[in-house]
Amino acid sequence: MPESIGSTGSDESIDSLEALWAHPRVHASRASLGESPRRRIVSLVPSLSEALHVLGLGDRLVGVTQYCVHPADAFAGIARVGGTKDADVDAIAKTAPDLVIANEEENTARVVRKLAERGLDVWVTSPRTVREGAALLDELADLGASDAARAAHVGPCLEAVARAERAAPDVRPRVFCPIWRDPWMTIGGDTYIDDMISLCGGRNLFAAPGAAPVRGRAERRYPKVDLEAVIDLDPEVVLLPDEPYAFGAADREALLETGCAAARTGRIHLIDGTLVSWYGPRIAEAIQVLAKLFANA
Repeated sequence: MPESIGSTGSDESIDSLEALWAHPRVHASRASLGESPRRRIVSLVPSLSEALHVLGLGDRLVGVTQYCVHPADAFAGIARVGGTKDADVDAIAKTAPDLVIANEEENTARVVRKLAERGLDVWVTSPRTVREGAALLDELADLGASDAARAAHVGPCLEAVARAERAAPDVRPRVFCPIWRDPWMTIGGDTYIDDMISLCGGRNLFAAPGAAPVRGRAERRYPKVDLEAVIDLDPEVVLLPDEPYAFGAADREALLETGCAAARTGRIHLIDGTLVSWYGPRIAEAIQVLAKLFANA
């Protein structure tokens, strides 16, 4: 699998990554784009394609990835430009975009570099916290969303984050949230999913480097783990998202047989993966759903 722009496992040298961020066509924020209106947008980030649609900016999308599937049928007739890791640079260029929106974790440095070298502006987003995810939604609205759209979608997300921050509990259940299996992989600290778990009242078992035995470097943000070691840590809640790996009923049944605290109390939950990993308009719902799961642990 190709590495993301910011991955510690990337085959990109530090110097080449620094050169990428220094490129005048690569932008880290909405403010960096200047005041020029953006009328033809390619989104390489499924959650942000959805965000643009709900903000009333869907008519500006001229290209999206094959994984941009929410809302259903929202992107019919819009050019598909490949996946997130293997976006087709030629297909993107054919849409004549005045902005390409990418993400530090979902897209690759190779694609961003090629787009920038073709003279295309690329906004590389990189929220690591839920609050930053809500702020990014606000930035996207600056591309031309109406006041009504801001009130309907941006305001509720910012308010939900503020309420969750104020309600931080003293007692937090131990949470295991895998994102892959064969090998098992989970989320470490300094990640959006880790912050979502913390904001909603949980404690990610792998938030701190060296928190448990891992294969590979313990400081990795998405460590590979031995399931036996996870069970020894006795998680009180297990979240099984349906993306990027589609955990299902068989996985839940297997974990229920392990005897960990979550298995003993039935707190092993199959969840919509977008709730933990998609920043944007789903934030308010995600906080509501996850906070209830952790409060009942």
